[in-house]
Amino acid sequence: MVDVKTAVAVLVIPNLVMDGLQLRRQGPLGDAPRRLAPLLVFTIVGTIVGTKLLVMLSARAVTLILGAFVLGFVVLDLARFAPKISPGRERLLSAPVGLVAGVMGGITNAPGTALALYFVALGMDKREFVRSIAFTFLVVKAVQLATLVWYGLFGWSLVLMSLGLTAAGLAGFGLGLRLQDRLDQRAFNRAVLVFLAALGTWLVVRSL
Repeated sequence: MVDVKTAVAVLVIPNLVMDGLQLRRQGPLGDAPRRLAPLLVFTIVGTIVGTKLLVMLSARAVTLILGAFVLGFVVLDLARFAPKISPGRERLLSAPVGLVAGVMGGITNAPGTALALYFVALGMDKREFVRSIAFTFLVVKAVQLATLVWYGLFGWSLVLMSLGLTAAGLAGFGLGLRLQDRLDQRAFNRAVLVFLAALGTWLVVRSL
């Protein structure tokens, strides 16, 4: 409906609201902040760099990058690419993974693909996975919002649109939570994969 740069900007507030609700629903954070701190630091740095690239790149280039990135994640999943990361390597890999996720998040508003692959490789179960994604997104999206305002990509003209999208997102959020509770791990993964495949294909076709 709109160009990708506008879409990235107006989706930040809905992301913040829904990730905040998701995180609250998951209960106590436990050791998540301490465990994810190194990852978060580099994701924040990558987000600032990626947002600067969003300013510089054309809307068509950003759309193509987003579609290709999402489809790449789907292909890896279909190829049964399932790396396992030992606890000893988690801290070592948090920097490059966080940087890549942040840059992609800044450009496309979609850091979740890299983070999802990383969290799955760490052996997280569904509940821990959702909690880690929500916590990471909440911190990163707050930084992204500030960066978008700084670069002039999120003016007052977009605030009403963003608030409207927040209301629309919340209307479907309850249904999504119920589905999350009902789906087993395999069905949960399959549903996410099908959605990402359709989204990635549409974005690539649109950009070309």
